[in-house]
Amino acid sequence: MDSILVTGNGPLNGQIPIAGAKNACLTLMPAAILSDEPLTLTNAPRLSDIRTMTALLESLGAEVQSLQDGKVLAMSGHDLKNLTAHYDIVRKMRASILVLGPMLARHGQAVVSLPGGCAIGARPVDLHLKALEAMGAEMELRDGYVHARALGGLKGGQVEFPFVSVGATENALMAATLARGTTVLKNAAREPEIVDLAECLVKMGARIDGAGTSTITIEGVDRLHGATHPVVTDRIELGTYMLAPAICGGEVELLGGRIDLVRAFVEKLDAAGIDVTETEAGLKVKRRGDRVKAVDVVTEPFPGFPTDLQAQMMALLCTADGVSVLEERIFENRFMHAPELMRMGARIDVHGGTATVTGVERLKGAPVMATDLRASVSLILAGLAAEGETLVNRVYHLDRGYEHVVRKLEGVGARIERIKGQ
Repeated sequence: MDSILVTGNGPLNGQIPIAGAKNACLTLMPAAILSDEPLTLTNAPRLSDIRTMTALLESLGAEVQSLQDGKVLAMSGHDLKNLTAHYDIVRKMRASILVLGPMLARHGQAVVSLPGGCAIGARPVDLHLKALEAMGAEMELRDGYVHARALGGLKGGQVEFPFVSVGATENALMAATLARGTTVLKNAAREPEIVDLAECLVKMGARIDGAGTSTITIEGVDRLHGATHPVVTDRIELGTYMLAPAICGGEVELLGGRIDLVRAFVEKLDAAGIDVTETEAGLKVKRRGDRVKAVDVVTEPFPGFPTDLQAQMMALLCTADGVSVLEERIFENRFMHAPELMRMGARIDVHGGTATVTGVERLKGAPVMATDLRASVSLILAGLAAEGETLVNRVYHLDRGYEHVVRKLEGVGARIERIKGQ
């Protein structure tokens, strides 16, 4: 199993290109099932999760071509031969559940295994199923699979989510494009990935109003056509690399970065003593002083502070001047990186969904173990600012969400290398 060795060596300077969003691309790919014409995605990230979704679509009979070194995905769902998404693929990634709505909408039936993914909480799929039931689908859970039927086609309906769910909003949004009549999604997710999906679906002929707000209205159409669509910038990769000069010092420009994607995060960086300025090519980040200030963080659905940047922010606050409190309101079990940071000398006290971080002047390198995708990169960030060497083990999680992380950090002066496992 591969590891990453990081040696703290001072400030970082230069440019880091930001890829297309993993979470957006994983949502856009199943949209190919909705049409018998090709869907082409540009600015696609080159990640293991994208390969997993490719394998899933191909197992259903869709055609997926990876072009321009993986940055372009040309897909066609014109001839699906199989309407069952099997456990052996779905177990690898939670986003696999997003084939359910499109298959049900276009073909009237689907059998999808319950999904897997990172071990950061239960994350049930009941909201997905209830939303599709509101459109007339019949659902049955049997032997670890969702058996869904809507043989007469889906019908427009009223869906009110009891709490915000990005995945359930995406599944319902795709399904509603081909439903007869009008569907209204209330308390819908507002994330940029939802807006990106809606923009792609509109290019395919869908009629959608209100994406990016808490109420989305969809007028069903008889069919969707092909389209070409660029995947939106990955706001989580963007935020992650913004923290590199924040934790190490120096000045780094994030190519393709946009403040509107990370506004709540930028506000916390400013409070911590970090300058973020817009440039023609993206965003430039620089720490104002020798040490950042302590800040409190509460994770919330967009436009609040993203849960997917909580672990990385904790790494920064481990060396802040003062005491910070991080409250995790999205996923349970998402402080598993805290004990690993403590191995590096961090002072962290976790009680339920709250972590209290007392900053220390300097972390010390140590062997640590990655527990999930975002924890992996938080430990790398911590290692960049630590004394000595940090060996991050079990980094296979990292490949699910960050392309060329070693190359990108080396490009701004980090001492980092990937060590191949036996």
